Amino acid sequence: MRVLVTGGAGFIGSHLVESLVENGHQVTVVDNFLTGRPENVAHLVRAGRCRLIEYDVTRPFDPPDAPPDIIFHLASPASPEDYSRYPVETMLVNSLGTYNLLELARAAGARFILASTSEVYGDPEVHPQPETYWGHVNPVGPRAAYDEGKRFAEALTVTYHRKYGLDVRIVRIFNTYGPRNRVDDGRVVPNFIRQALRNEPLTVYGDGTQTRSFCYVSDLVEGLVKVGFQDGLAGEVFNLGNDDERPVIEVARLVKALTGTPAPIVFLPPRPEEIGRRRPDLTKARKVLGWSPAVGLEEGLRQTIAWYREEITAGRLST
Repeated sequence: MRVLVTGGAGFIGSHLVESLVENGHQVTVVDNFLTGRPENVAHLVRAGRCRLIEYDVTRPFDPPDAPPDIIFHLASPASPEDYSRYPVETMLVNSLGTYNLLELARAAGARFILASTSEVYGDPEVHPQPETYWGHVNPVGPRAAYDEGKRFAEALTVTYHRKYGLDVRIVRIFNTYGPRNRVDDGRVVPNFIRQALRNEPLTVYGDGTQTRSFCYVSDLVEGLVKVGFQDGLAGEVFNLGNDDERPVIEVARLVKALTGTPAPIVFLPPRPEEIGRRRPDLTKARKVLGWSPAVGLEEGLRQTIAWYREEITAGRLST
């Protein structure tokens, strides 16, 4: 199939592109490199296994080749550091960008998969969070550019399904980590690994009892592919992540042990609107997709730490 992946030079996007190429699909990657990196897919481009186009999808996009059969829309800053640095760009790619790609999907008769986020649930009052939960979100808070941008993208996507019969699917992605996760992207796992490899104190915001659920990137990509290619899912919404819920302080201790750093763990004031608990209800994904995360946190962290060390040794990455 002909597959278009926006944000395909990003962390998750590049792993998705690799999977699609390995399964024989013709893949076109579109990315403006605001937070993505061309080197993430350079090995595939050099081998002639995918096409890379530098473009900002907040402008209407016409593929230079045949129209796509499937569109995966992953283009958006996704970490707190990135969407705080680029709040307008975040809102525009999730509004205008989503509109432009839905119009492309409608013209091409393509299937459309929106990469949304667990942030649409805000600071949840329901735990774990099922797809039927509407969320508890501050529309004018410090996370609003991302939270509300994604909520709008979801609303627009299902509107195209209801009005035009477009085959759309929405994936709410929970915390994901792994190789190519930018060391400076500000999220928990790369923060702790970067600090540990520098032998700097591992910084925990608040008392560390807040929880997160961490999904290794290969598991997440497997779920994305299932959502994208399984028939009969038009209009459906799926949580994808890992439901192994851990306190942040436990993750810091695990990274400290796996890296062997002598650096201490230090506590800083909580960040504004810090989320207290976050865990996906994966009942629907397990039942409908036959999908479950397979990589445990310790194994995933070992692989991620090994990748960071290899990149540093090769001079491709500086902590």
